[in-house]
Amino acid sequence: MIAEKTAATSNNPLEQFVLLAKTAKGAAAVELVKQVLEAPGVHVFGELLDMPNVKELESGQYAKHFNTLHLFAYGTYKDYLKNQNNLLELTPAQKKKLQHLTIVTLATKTKCIPYAVLLQELDMKNVRDLEDLIIEAVYADIIHGKLDQKNSQLEVDYAIGRDIRAADIGTIVSTLQEWCNSCETVLSCVETQINRANAEKNRRVKHKEAIEQEVINIKKTLKTQAQDTDEAMATDTREAVAQCDKGKKQMKSKGLRGSGKFWQKS
Repeated sequence: MIAEKTAATSNNPLEQFVLLAKTAKGAAAVELVKQVLEAPGVHVFGELLDMPNVKELESGQYAKHFNTLHLFAYGTYKDYLKNQNNLLELTPAQKKKLQHLTIVTLATKTKCIPYAVLLQELDMKNVRDLEDLIIEAVYADIIHGKLDQKNSQLEVDYAIGRDIRAADIGTIVSTLQEWCNSCETVLSCVETQINRANAEKNRRVKHKEAIEQEVINIKKTLKTQAQDTDEAMATDTREAVAQCDKGKKQMKSKGLRGSGKFWQKS
C-alpha cells in the first residue's frame, strides 16, 4: 500500500499536496499553498484549488494566497504585474515558475514565439537573461524546442498542459471538433487516392493480361503457320520425289523398249 502511494506521488507531484489539503485548515492550508507554489515539478494546481479547505481561503485574511494559487493555475506573469495588490509578493523561485508557465501559455497560441513578445510578456529587458530562462524551462521538461537566434524567436515542439478553466471547455471542444473534421477530410482524401490507385492498378493488370494473351495468341499463330509451312514443304518434297521417280521409271521403260527392237533386228 505504501509502495503504491509512493508511486502515485512520484507520477503526480501535486498528489501529496492534495492529500495534505484534506486535513490542513486555516494557517496550515496557507503554508501548504506557499509550499506548492515553490515546489519544483508542480505546474498544475486545479485539483488543489478544488479542495474545500483551500476554497475557504478565497475570502478573508488569506485571500491573497488563494488568488496567487489561482493565478499560477490559469494566469500569466503579465496578469501578476497587473494585480500585484491582490496577490502575494513572489519569491525568485515562484517568479521563475510563473514565467515558465507564461511561456507554456504563449506556446498554446503559436509554435514560433518572437523574442519581442517574450520580453514583453515576461517583463524582461535582456535577451541573454531570456534565453537562460528558456533553457532552464527546457531542462525542466516544461517545454521542448530550440532558440532561433538568427530570427530572434523560440520554436516550440512541445509544452506541458496547464489547468483549464470551466469557461474554456467550449473553446476546447470547438477546437477538437475542428481537428476531427480536418482528420475526416484528410481521411476522405486518402481513401479517394487509394481508390484511384487501386483502379489504376486493376487497369494496368488487365492491360498486362491482355498483352500477355495477345503474345500467346501470336505465338500460337506463328506456330501454326510454321507447321503449315513445314507440311507444305514436306508435301512439295514428296511430290517432287514422286515426279522424279515417275520420270526415272518412264526413262527405264523407254530404254527397255528400245533394247527389244535392237535384238529383233539382229
